[in-house]
Order: sequence, then structure tokens, then C-alpha cells
Amino acid sequence: MSVAELPSPTHADVVAAAGRLRGQVVRTPVVRSASLDRLAGAELWLKAESLQHVGAFKARGALNAVGQLDEETRRRGVITYSSGNHAQAVAMAAARFGIGADIFMPVDAPAIKLAAVKEMGARVVLVGTTSPERHRAALARQAETGAAIIEPFDSPHTIAGQGTATLELLEEADAAGVELDAIVVPVGGGGLIAGACLATEGRGIPIHAVEPVGCDSMGQSMRAGAVVPVDPAPTLADGLKPTRVGELPFAIARRAGVACHTVTDDELAAAVAHLALRAKLVVEPSGAAGVALVLRSGALPRSLRHIGVILSGGNVAPERLAELLARAVAAR
Repeated sequence: MSVAELPSPTHADVVAAAGRLRGQVVRTPVVRSASLDRLAGAELWLKAESLQHVGAFKARGALNAVGQLDEETRRRGVITYSSGNHAQAVAMAAARFGIGADIFMPVDAPAIKLAAVKEMGARVVLVGTTSPERHRAALARQAETGAAIIEPFDSPHTIAGQGTATLELLEEADAAGVELDAIVVPVGGGGLIAGACLATEGRGIPIHAVEPVGCDSMGQSMRAGAVVPVDPAPTLADGLKPTRVGELPFAIARRAGVACHTVTDDELAAAVAHLALRAKLVVEPSGAAGVALVLRSGALPRSLRHIGVILSGGNVAPERLAELLARAVAAR
């Protein structure tokens, strides 16, 4: 079945995924930091998916997708293609279900993510540097084995699973009697933001997408009215540089009227340091993109008082974290 033929997931699918994943994923905390609030000029409600299994929200979508395979399909194993966090998530899901997993990763994948995938028992194949190269290799392996491909973002089950992070954020804010004025979400392939759009359906909460400069397929696609591929520029945010957003995520984001923004490497670096030093959270540059945006003066309307921010992952190499913290100290 082509992507165009896939049924679009709904808010009900996100709610169903939340029930399915209860006890299978971490209900990650929503962290508050008075120091960051002062910098941002608003209350930030930080959904710390950096503390999720495998250190990223991707665990949600992978477990939801693998969990819905029928037994016969599951026995043939699973395949995916990813720069890192989704690779780890599928490897973890395969281990949970006791099945094999072939993971196609780029030759320049961060060592910390590559090691994590191997530690969970998955078979790793290094292919090229772009998502299309890895996708072609994954399709070839599927033709050989009949294993199921667990798509990183262009899948109803993956999107519904990712939406549970935003659903939990909303529940935490509701329990505190707070109505969020906006939610800010990092965008790579678009599964996380598509899930956020579905989770907030009917609530009228604006969703803001954040991409690295030069990797803004979602922003360009929203302006063009159709998916626009990009040649990703170099960026600290290695998890936010696919060559194109997914068709399903784009359609969902477009329907929701998502606003798109870009952030620079300097802003990403500063956000990582602020999160570590002020909120005491280790977050990778991709995961810090939302904070990078809200800390930029004038990036969002000043009328926003309560802003939800998804911290999508925490898998940052120790040497990169040390470098970014040293950069922050030198800038003082």
C-alpha cells in the first residue's frame, strides 16, 4: 500500500495508542524551570521525552506500530531505516517482542546511537548518508525476507504513538488548571508534530514547528502546498535532517495550520546549555529546537503566556555536550 492510500490517523487513534502503551513507555515528566521562564518571558511546560525509553519519543511510535503487527508478520521480523533515535526504538520494540530487526543507518550515524542499537541485539547495516538511500536498502531487504518495515514517520500507527507524548502534556496542564496557548515541536520527518496536531484536535491550540536552518522541508512544503524535498544543510540537529517530511505528517500539519520556524546552530547550542544548566536536563540539539525558538526574542507572539515544548530526545554524545557547554561558558 502506498502512502497516498494509507488511512489518516485520528485523535481517537492517539487515545487508543495511549491505552495500548500504558505501562510500556515512560510517562515522562513535564518539567518547569523558573529560570528558563524568565529568559523566555513565558511559562514553559517542558515535556521531557529525553527521559523516555531509548532517550527519545520514538519509543512510542515504534512500540505502537510493532505491537499492531499480526503474529505471522511479526515472526518474520522488522526492518527500519533511521539516523538514530527511531533505529533505537525499533530495536527496543523488536527485543520486547522477541523478534529480529534489521536496521539501516547512515554511515555518519552518531556513534552513541549506533552503539545503542547494536546493544539491543539488532542487525545494523550502514548505507549512504540520506534517508532515500536507506529506504531503498530497506525495501530490498523486505523483498528478500518478507519482514515488515516500521516507517519512521509516514505511518498511521507510528504517528498515533508519537501523539501520546502531546496527549500526556495536555493532561498534565489540565490537571494543573492551565490552558496552553501554544505547543512547540521539533520537526524532522514530521511524525511527532502530526501526532501533536491529532492530540490537540478540537482544542484550538496553535502548533509551531521548528526545523534547523537549511533543513526546513516542512516550512517549504507548507508554503508550496505540497511536499518539497531539501538537500539538508549541515546542522547540530542530526535527528532533524531528512530530505523530506512525510506525506501523511504534511497532510495532517497542513490541515491543522501549523506555523513553521527555523533555528540556527548557535541557537540550538545555547538551548542545550540552558536546559542543562537551568532545567538540569540533558537534551540533544534536535530535542532542544523548541527551546531554541522560544528563547529567541520576538519569535513567538508576546501574548503567549503558557507554552508547551516537546523535548524530543536526549541522545547527545558526551564530547558534543561538553563542547556545547564550553561554548556557553565562553560566551558569558
